[in-house]
Amino acid sequence: MRDLAYLQLLAREYPSLKAASSEIINLMAISGLPKGTEYFFSDLHGEYEAFIYLLRSASGIIREKIKATFGYITSEEEQIELANLIYYPDRNLARLRQEERATEDWQRITINRLVQICKEVSSKYTRSKVRKKMPKEFAYIIDELLHVDYNDENKRGYYVEIIHSIIDTGIADTFIVALCELIQNLAIDSLHIIGDIFDRGPRADFIMNELMRFHDVDIQWGNHDISWMGAATGNPACVCNVLRIAISYNSFDVLEDGYGINLRPLSMFASKVYRDDPCEQFAPRILDENIYDAVDPGLAAKMHKAIAVIQFKVEGQIIKRHPEYRMDDRLLLEAVDYNRGVVTIDGKEHAMLDTRFPTINPSNPLMLTREEEELLHTLITSFMHSGLLHKHIRFLYSNGELYKCHNGNLLYHGCIPMREDGSFETMIVGGGEISGRDLMEHISDQIHKAYFLSEDDLEKDSARDFMWYLWCGAKSPVFGKDRMTTFEHYFVAEKSTHRERMNPYYQLSQKEEVCDRILKEFGLPAEGSHIINGHVPVKIKDGETPVKANGKLFVIDGGLSKAYQKHTGIAGYTLIYNSHHLALAEHKPFHPDSENTPRVSIVEKMKTRVMVGDTDKGEELRIQIQDLKELSAAYRRGDIKESTD
Repeated sequence: MRDLAYLQLLAREYPSLKAASSEIINLMAISGLPKGTEYFFSDLHGEYEAFIYLLRSASGIIREKIKATFGYITSEEEQIELANLIYYPDRNLARLRQEERATEDWQRITINRLVQICKEVSSKYTRSKVRKKMPKEFAYIIDELLHVDYNDENKRGYYVEIIHSIIDTGIADTFIVALCELIQNLAIDSLHIIGDIFDRGPRADFIMNELMRFHDVDIQWGNHDISWMGAATGNPACVCNVLRIAISYNSFDVLEDGYGINLRPLSMFASKVYRDDPCEQFAPRILDENIYDAVDPGLAAKMHKAIAVIQFKVEGQIIKRHPEYRMDDRLLLEAVDYNRGVVTIDGKEHAMLDTRFPTINPSNPLMLTREEEELLHTLITSFMHSGLLHKHIRFLYSNGELYKCHNGNLLYHGCIPMREDGSFETMIVGGGEISGRDLMEHISDQIHKAYFLSEDDLEKDSARDFMWYLWCGAKSPVFGKDRMTTFEHYFVAEKSTHRERMNPYYQLSQKEEVCDRILKEFGLPAEGSHIINGHVPVKIKDGETPVKANGKLFVIDGGLSKAYQKHTGIAGYTLIYNSHHLALAEHKPFHPDSENTPRVSIVEKMKTRVMVGDTDKGEELRIQIQDLKELSAAYRRGDIKESTD
C-alpha cells in the first residue's frame, strides 16, 4: 500500500501512461550522453581576479576549443582576442568600440564564431538543458542558430537573415555578451571547491558572490573556511584569528568594505595601548593594495599586535576549558618569564624578539583587561550582525561539507588523520573511540551544531569552542599538523621552534595501498577511484608533482595565493574531469593585462568514454526510470487511473 501511495504521488507529475513513457525515454536518452565536465579548484585564498578568470576561461579549455575550431583559419592573435572577448565581453566590447573596430562586419564574423564555439561546448548536453541556460530574451534565436541544417539551402539563408537582423536592429553587442556568458556557463558543468576560499588574498567575499551565482557547486571546507565559520558563530578566538590574518595581509577591504566589520574600535585601542611600540614583528605583508580602506602600515602593525595578544589570551582560555584537547603546550603566555624576556618551549628557554606586553598581567597572563573585553565584545557583535557574512556562511553550510564522495572520487581539503603505523587516528567521543569516516561525520555534526543550535542549548558552547580546535588541533582533518606555531613566528628567532610536523597521512598517502585503504573506508572501490586533496602547496620548482600514489591521489593546491607562489613556482592547478580523461590545468601567476591561459595536460585517460549512466547521476536516473516503469505498469493494470485533464 505504501508503494501504491508513492506511485499515486508520482502520478501527479506524470498523469498518464504516455507522460510516464515519454519521461522514461527522456531519462534513458540522458543516461546515454557523455558526462558533464567537472572542475576541481582548491585553496582560492581570496584571489578573486585569478579565480574569476579561471572560471570564465574554464581553465584554458575554452581557448583549446577556439584553437581546435578556428586554428586552421585564424591567427594566434585572433584566437586570443576571441577568447578574451568570451571571458570579459563587456570590457572588450567597450575597448573595441573605442578603437572603432566593432564594425558590422566584425559583429557578423564574431557572432558566427561564437555560435560555433557554443555548439562545441553544448554538444554533450540535451537541447532542453542548453535552452534552460540561455537568456530568456534570446533563447529562441540562439536555439535556432545552434541547430541550423547547413545542408538545407533555405536554412542557410534563414541563418544569415537572423544574424543580419540582429545587427540591423542594433542589439549585436547585447547578443554577443549573451553568447559569451552562455559559453562560460556551458563549459563547466559542475564545480568542486576543495577548501580555503578565505584569507591571504584581497576579496574572498567576491569569490563567494561568484560561487553563489554558479549553477552547480559544492564546497569541502578548509581550515581557513572553518575559521570564518567559527567567527560567524561568535567564537572569540576565531574572530581574533580572522582579524589577525586579514590585518597581517593588509586585507582591510574584505573586512570593512566587504563584510562591514567595524575596525575603528580596534584601531583606536591599538593606537592608545601600543602608541610607543613600533611593533616591528607585526608589520603587514602588503601583497595587494586596499582600494577602499587604506590603513597606514604603522597603525596596521599596532592593530596586528593588539589582536594577536588578545587571540593568545582567549585561545589559552579555551585550552583551559578543554583538557581533552591536550594542548597545554600551547599555553605559551604562561610560559613567558616577563622579567627576563624569555619563553620556555619544549623545555628550552628562548630569548623573545618582542617583550612589550602592556596588557598582560604576569601573574595571570590569560586574563583580558577591561578594555580588551569591551573591544572583543564589540568585534564579536560586528561579526554576528554582518548580513553579507551570514549569507555567505549559510551558503557554505548548505553547499558544503567536510568531505564528499562523487563519481568515484573522494574529496576533502586536508587529511584523514592517521598514525605512523598507517592506522586511522582516533578521537574519544561519548566514552568510545571513533576514526576515519565516523570521525569525519562526528566533526561535521559539531560544525553544524556550532552555528545552528540556539544560544541557550547546552551543547552550543562546546561545539563553538571545537570550531577553534579544528583550526589548529592536532587531530583536526582540516589542519593536519601537530601544532600551530603562530606565537613562535612572532616572538622567537630560533627557526626550529617554528616547525609544524605534518600528520603521517601526508607521507603515507603517497602509497597506493594507503589510498586504497582510505577509499575503502569511505565506501569507494580501489579501481578507478581517486582522492582529490588541497591544503598543502605543491612545490613544482622543487620537483614535486600534484599526481601521487600511482595516480590515486591528486593534490591540487599549487599556490593560487600570491603569498605562496615564490615557494611553489606556480599559481595552482585545476583538475578537469570530462568524459574522456582527467586533465590538470597548470595556472600562470595572474596579471590582468597578460595572456593567462593555463597549460592543460592529460594525466589519465578513461578506459571507455564515461557516460551519464556511469555516474552518480546515472544511478539516480536508473531509480527514477524504475519508478516510472512501475507507474506505467500500474496504469496498464488499472491500479491507478490516468488523468483525462
